[in-house]
Amino acid sequence: MLELKKLSPEDGADVYELLQQIPGEENGLHNSVSGMSFDEYKAWLKKQYALSRQEGLIDGWKVPTTTFWLYADGVPVGFGKLRHTLTEALRREGGHIGYGIAAPYRGKGYGKALLGLLLEKAREMGIGEALVTVRADNAASRAVALANGGRITEKTDERVWIRIPTRK
Repeated sequence: MLELKKLSPEDGADVYELLQQIPGEENGLHNSVSGMSFDEYKAWLKKQYALSRQEGLIDGWKVPTTTFWLYADGVPVGFGKLRHTLTEALRREGGHIGYGIAAPYRGKGYGKALLGLLLEKAREMGIGEALVTVRADNAASRAVALANGGRITEKTDERVWIRIPTRK
């Protein structure tokens, strides 16, 4: 059974362990918790929770972002971030949604499921079409986005821009 859970300041060791399995930088995904102590992780959770409740631009460039955990049969296997709005810079690199699955759980359809659930959350937020930007050499992530109804709208040697309708 798959379940999407919103980040909470009360999240515990299971999520912390998940985040230690995902590199700090991989395929354009930034995992700032990689290498943090458990106490640092707990402080990070509070900051991320506050970020999800903000409105408008923060510090002149950040936007409100909600983090979600994907659980499979009660075990966290991946995470996704959903940006509520985009700046011009995020339209070029970042998009609305970023996601990652821990290496032990890859190749099992969790990425496709996670993106599908994040698209539902985007629809609930009033985002009619989500932008996902993928590094050009990340074939797996591109396939996940296309399998969720995405269409490539731009492509360079370094990046692919994929737009995905959130309404079925």
